[in-house]
Amino acid sequence: MIQLTMIGEDYEQDIAPLLKSFYPKEEIKIEKYQTETEQALSTETTLVLRLFLDRFEVALYEDTILRKREEKILSEYPLTRSIYRNALLRVLYLLLSDYTKESLPWGIMTGIRPTKQVLERLEDGVTEEDIKKYLKEEYYCSDEKIALSLNVAKREHEILKDLSYQNGYSIYIGIPFCPSTCHYCSFTSYPLERFEHLVEPYLMALTKEMEYASTCLDKPLSTLYVGGGTPTTLSAKQLEYLLTKIDHYFGIKGLKELTVEAGRPDSITREKLQVLKDFGVSRISINPQSMRQKTLDLIGRKHTATQIEEAFYLAREIGHDNINMDIIIGLSGENPSDVIYTLDRIKSMNPDSLTVHTLAIKRAARLNTQKEQYKDMEAVRVSDMLAETVKFAKENNYDPYYLYRQKNMAENLENVGYARYGKEGIYNILIMEEKQTILALGAGGSSKFVFHKENRIERVENVKSVMDYTERIDEMIQRKKDFLRNSIKDL
Repeated sequence: MIQLTMIGEDYEQDIAPLLKSFYPKEEIKIEKYQTETEQALSTETTLVLRLFLDRFEVALYEDTILRKREEKILSEYPLTRSIYRNALLRVLYLLLSDYTKESLPWGIMTGIRPTKQVLERLEDGVTEEDIKKYLKEEYYCSDEKIALSLNVAKREHEILKDLSYQNGYSIYIGIPFCPSTCHYCSFTSYPLERFEHLVEPYLMALTKEMEYASTCLDKPLSTLYVGGGTPTTLSAKQLEYLLTKIDHYFGIKGLKELTVEAGRPDSITREKLQVLKDFGVSRISINPQSMRQKTLDLIGRKHTATQIEEAFYLAREIGHDNINMDIIIGLSGENPSDVIYTLDRIKSMNPDSLTVHTLAIKRAARLNTQKEQYKDMEAVRVSDMLAETVKFAKENNYDPYYLYRQKNMAENLENVGYARYGKEGIYNILIMEEKQTILALGAGGSSKFVFHKENRIERVENVKSVMDYTERIDEMIQRKKDFLRNSIKDL
């Protein structure tokens, strides 16, 4: 356990993730004091942070040995929270890096959108050299991650430049049902075998929310994304109903992109794929996560690797010409050779895009709540796995086009979306870079309202429970109404 004792200003939400990056397996206990005299150090204390208005001190204690760094904030700079925070994190980073003899590929950057600042600077005309210098000096990012950020941001800039995204909005529709729940998953997800009776009432409530959503913003709809859960857990008839309502309320033909996650091959049938094609769905995902059968069994995916290939080729046969595949590196029991095997199998299918996720262990996931069951199955050499995916993408003409990070990611890495030219997921860029208002419909939906002039984002959330959502759908609609009543003129 690491005890973090903080004196003065409150920066625990910034400090704890950086500390966790150096010590991913350690529990962190936080104690806060307003003044130094309140502090009562115990023999358990291993890390102490002293924060003051004009300076800060970082001290590391271990077995009565004190390691310490202290710096002053330069007085000529305006003392904003972000300047103070980053300066504090840099000092803490240098202390921990020196002590552990390790460096982090993303330096002190712990946020989930490392390319957001890069894209904003490119749009403002900042040179690439100045952007590189900024990421190096401000965040201690490695040369490799700086290059990745720039490549992604440049491609995003190219894709978005003709979209007029500020004048439009997008929609996310959540279908929170799955064939089964994977052990790494913390999303709102209801296994169909237990909750099938909730599907029809849920679709009725969702229809009511869609009806309202079609009237609340006087802007063109850019993209629509149906995710989950696994949307193709719905029957073909239910899928047809959903897409009919989407077309009725929003007009599918006018969309720049309509994505439906087909996700699990055990949820895919010829009839369902034909429904998606008939309604003009422009992009689908068929997600293996791994092509190793032993891994699929371990993580709770109740299908075979062969079924993944069968579903993919069936989708191609029906005419789907923009298919994404997701994989996860760092899954229980895997090593780099398993990832190479998965990539070889994917190469033979030749998808249009590939999304590489690094395992991030969420608090509510079974991998965390039942971690004793998986303690001897940790993945090894995750950075080497990532390197294999980078090599694969380059050799097979996939270019990175969006990037994001999560807390507690294996080896402090990232998630990267790769795509061939013209096959990118536009919605993914809009949501990750927070470029556009996203109306999120369904259980667990979190709408983001982007105020470009004020550089501000506000969220309006739906309840996560399917039962609560269905019973309280009028309240979910009213939440959006109440927010927009006071804000619509500024959007």
